[in-house]
Amino acid sequence: MQKIYSMTFYEIGLNKNIQKAITDLGFDNPTPIQQQSIPYLLENKNDLIALAQTGTGKTAAFGLPVLHKIDVERKLPQAIILCPTRELCLQISKDMKTYAKYIKGLKITAVYGGASIMPQIKSLKSGTQIVVGTPGRVIDLINRKSLKLQDIEFVVLDEADEMLNMGFKDDLDTILAETPTEKQTLLFSATMPKEVMRISKNYMQNPKTIEVASRNEGAANIEHHYYMVNARDRYKALRRICDVNPDIYGIVFCRTRRETAEVADKLMQDGYSADAIHGELSQAQRDHVMGRFRKRKLQLLVATDVAARGIDINELSHVINYNLPDDDEIYVHRSGRTGRAGNKGTSIIIAHSREGRKLKSIERMIKRDLTLMKVPNGDEICQIQLMKLIDKVVSTEVNHQIDKYLPSIEEKLAFLDKEALIKHFVSTEFNRFLSFYKNAPDLNVVRSNNRDRNERSGGRNEKKRNRNERSGGERTGHAEAGYTRFFINLGTEKDLQAHNLIGLINEYTRSRNIPVGKIDIMRKFSFFEAPNDFETDVLSSLSDAVWNGNRVNVEVSQAPGKKSARRGGNRGGSGRSYSGVRGKKRSSSGGGGRSSGGSSSRRESTGGGRSSGGSSGSFKRRFNAATKKTKRD
Repeated sequence: MQKIYSMTFYEIGLNKNIQKAITDLGFDNPTPIQQQSIPYLLENKNDLIALAQTGTGKTAAFGLPVLHKIDVERKLPQAIILCPTRELCLQISKDMKTYAKYIKGLKITAVYGGASIMPQIKSLKSGTQIVVGTPGRVIDLINRKSLKLQDIEFVVLDEADEMLNMGFKDDLDTILAETPTEKQTLLFSATMPKEVMRISKNYMQNPKTIEVASRNEGAANIEHHYYMVNARDRYKALRRICDVNPDIYGIVFCRTRRETAEVADKLMQDGYSADAIHGELSQAQRDHVMGRFRKRKLQLLVATDVAARGIDINELSHVINYNLPDDDEIYVHRSGRTGRAGNKGTSIIIAHSREGRKLKSIERMIKRDLTLMKVPNGDEICQIQLMKLIDKVVSTEVNHQIDKYLPSIEEKLAFLDKEALIKHFVSTEFNRFLSFYKNAPDLNVVRSNNRDRNERSGGRNEKKRNRNERSGGERTGHAEAGYTRFFINLGTEKDLQAHNLIGLINEYTRSRNIPVGKIDIMRKFSFFEAPNDFETDVLSSLSDAVWNGNRVNVEVSQAPGKKSARRGGNRGGSGRSYSGVRGKKRSSSGGGGRSSGGSSSRRESTGGGRSSGGSSGSFKRRFNAATKKTKRD
């Protein structure tokens, strides 16, 4: 990484109008990414790849040089800035307008979906030099001949990795193909996956690469905590974390839109100052929620990763991972939303006992230890909340309009001494809280020594686990205590991934938001675990499910020799039997027959008869044969 000396914005060489706007904002010294990018872009016309985390000042890093070079006399698009979400689009546009407020004749237009296209078309036709947009809306405007890119001199791809993660690869190809060959392309990204590399090779010419620190490491002023609980206690733990931090101002990250809405609804019903933001909200709803959050009328914003893109608030005290993301780098993005502008921040993970390896992986990425915290008990929370109430009373400004009522008040309270008066007052305000946490159970999960030893052994255990999986050990293993292990007849061959499976389960089950445990995705089938309480719901709800055109078969998977629950029960007349491991079925010619044998037995019913049983040795032979066939396939 290039070593640079400290400089001020005045020394960088921006024009006086931009410097004046920066001074108004109170900015003196550029951030590391700004200090490396801005001078280079002012002096060169070469392409640039800049790798830096969210919250490092990337908008100014590309925005200030673009503003410096724009020709305000030409009333046509000279720069286009592409970003993944409408929230980020609006944020970039707002920041750019702030930087350009003293540049006369400069116009910036934001174009994004979820809003009427006609005002955007009108703004483009009136003459604009800089367009900030989301890929979908930009293509729509190109197709309508309302946006022409043949005179573009600067293309900025902000959050390039996220745009590709959201499926905008073809859109980016289409847009970039509309731009001239001679232009300056600036690619800003937190990570450099293969698709970002492909875009850089196809559409950039000898780009310079700038990388600020390590793009995967967490910020030094963020504390990383985790709480270990049972999956079913995740929401209870969230409540206690909020209660023990009465001044919390943060974002709660969930995996899916449905979970986001459900967690936010629960928080609001339980009296917390919270709301949700996700992709199903209209732009007006989104703006309303974000407006309340920015003004701190909301303490908690529950969001998905995609919806949170573009949220640029420096004062967040906490980021809470209600679920861990599939990608460790997304955790770094999440945590980077707190601890900004020199402030301290806390990133919290609510983990369950099956996520030990995931926590270790995150530690390796951020190159720091995660601190295990104890979920506070009722007494701890009540003491903190009570002191918060007393502080509020002490700091409350007295309204002297009550003076005329004091004689009557004193007369009613005359029989109470000081101690009794305090008790009555506190009880009036606090009884509900005390009752809620009376005899509150301990939510902390103690990780066993065996589990700790397994994690420390690292590579040896991982190799052993891989051997077990290849030999079929994982496929017949026991579930964690309190969990049921399910077989499902979908795997990587059908393009199933872990997040697809979680979405399928939560889409079809009545309970919704089922805390799915361990997931094993095989080639032709998979296994997943869910709490025992949801066993019936999973089996019955998924009995008629269809995923990507494939009929779903879900059964309880048991160790050899144990009986397995079947998805559909007696189908009547078909005489079908299902195997508990590979999900195979065979029909007999008889009517009304039924097989209910061992977990992976394959039997045929004859007539109205019924077959059961089967030795474990017979099962093992059949299972081994099935495993070998799967390998050959």
